[in-house]
Amino acid sequence: MAKKTYDLLFKLLLIGDSGVGKTCILFRFSDDTFNTTFISTIGIDFKIKTVELQGKKIKLQIWDTAGQERFHTITTSYYRGAMGIMLVYDITQEKTFDNIAKWLRNIQEHANEDVEKMLLGNKCDMEDKRMISKERGEAISRENGIKFLETSAKANINVEKAFMTLAEDILKKYPQKDSSATQGAVKPDRDTDRSGSKCC
Repeated sequence: MAKKTYDLLFKLLLIGDSGVGKTCILFRFSDDTFNTTFISTIGIDFKIKTVELQGKKIKLQIWDTAGQERFHTITTSYYRGAMGIMLVYDITQEKTFDNIAKWLRNIQEHANEDVEKMLLGNKCDMEDKRMISKERGEAISRENGIKFLETSAKANINVEKAFMTLAEDILKKYPQKDSSATQGAVKPDRDTDRSGSKCC
């Protein structure tokens, strides 16, 4: 058996409309790269990055979902095991912000009750094209009791901070477990049905 190189595994999910920059955010965080030529994510894709928090090695398994409606049924099954969900909109596209309410409903319907959520207003480097003020982002996050950051994958603004803050919030739920008891940390609640936990 290979020795486990991490203490905890956190499964995170990126959701939001197509084209808001989810894949760019993921690549900026995982590989510190930015590429403008991404094709739309087909279905689902994921990256792994191990970070250190409070003396623990935490493996982040970050799932990048397709925003298009036709992939909706594939992606909703991934909500179930997610411990943290990032909702992303594009500050230059009004529609992507309007759809945040729809994405929040999806989380309510499909995710675990205690999932940690964070709202990201992406592309904040494009100030000249901004259509959504920071205040509006802050207002919707306050209404829903979730944290909010404006990010830019291109200019590398707040991307690392967003992932680390989300991971920290999840970690706060595991203070009582020692590393031998963290095998089950992938499943936030132990009574999740076993059949649904084979995806990874």
